[in-house]
Amino acid sequence: MTTTPHPLVARAHRLARDLLAPQAERVDQEGVPASHLAAVRESGLLGVSAPEEYGGAGAPDAVAREIQEILAGACGSTWFVQTQHHTPVRLLARTGLPVRERLLRPLATGELLAGIAYAHVRAFPRVPVRATAERGGWRFDGRVPWYTGWGLNDVMLLAGVTETAEVVFAFTDAREQPGLRASPPMRLAALTAARTVSLDLDGLWVPGESVVLHTPRERFAATDIPRSANTSPAVFGVAYAALRLLDDAGGARETADALRARLDEVRRRAYALADHPVPHEHVEERLALRTRAHDLLRAATTAAVVAGGGRAMSLDSPAQRLAREGMFLLIQGQTAPVREAHLAALHIRTK
Repeated sequence: MTTTPHPLVARAHRLARDLLAPQAERVDQEGVPASHLAAVRESGLLGVSAPEEYGGAGAPDAVAREIQEILAGACGSTWFVQTQHHTPVRLLARTGLPVRERLLRPLATGELLAGIAYAHVRAFPRVPVRATAERGGWRFDGRVPWYTGWGLNDVMLLAGVTETAEVVFAFTDAREQPGLRASPPMRLAALTAARTVSLDLDGLWVPGESVVLHTPRERFAATDIPRSANTSPAVFGVAYAALRLLDDAGGARETADALRARLDEVRRRAYALADHPVPHEHVEERLALRTRAHDLLRAATTAAVVAGGGRAMSLDSPAQRLAREGMFLLIQGQTAPVREAHLAALHIRTK
């Protein structure tokens, strides 16, 4: 039995087929163009999870995951820039603070594109960015090690930790301003095209009405750590893209079919747990499935390189690009429990 896909899923497929995939190798080498993000904005995909009353689609999580798979499999760099946007949207949808009325609609409709600058909070007790109450707002000092989409995003969700170990999340413009200076774009082994920089903060002041969340760090970690144990849809998107390359390679169809069957099963189980109503339950199983999904991603991209032969070493080959994107996904969204589980699994397999 087949069902009609959600309109946004169909739109994502068209965007991937007509624009993202055909230009992915060029984008990988030259950078994500603003025109790619304009197409994403106009598609309505940025509002997939936003409430309908604010101009979003209010779609189920399963739809949002499928869209992320499609975009990641077509062009990892474009996917990575736009995927930052969805966390601020979800956070705004849950808050009752004044910033919701100012920003949720323009973010849901794609009028504004958001980035995120909060992964450093996971380094606690080290505090790369300190937040201090000042003049009816908050002062941020320190260094954000990674910020993706610089020059493409309109606003950023910035986080810092107070002296009493509370986390403050607030919005500010994604541009150089008093107290905020960006490094030159980083040259990375993968996804250099996503325009990642570090941010130096020296007294950046953000008004109190721009705060979207102010919570004890322990409470933030209690939701962040279980969530990060889930497998990113991008892992499946890139793996399936590699398997499609195998489908087209001579003599590789049997390998592709075997890997696809295993990937389908891991995907089914991982998404079932992602939809579990209690996010902090089954964390060990979530981590095991995340590790298994990465194993299959590595096998799929390696098989694509092997099947491609010498051609796969060319920078215009999708096989090597997918292999590098797979390497990047190993550390994207990584927390200490995720790293420990993955290393432990690798240790067991090498005995």
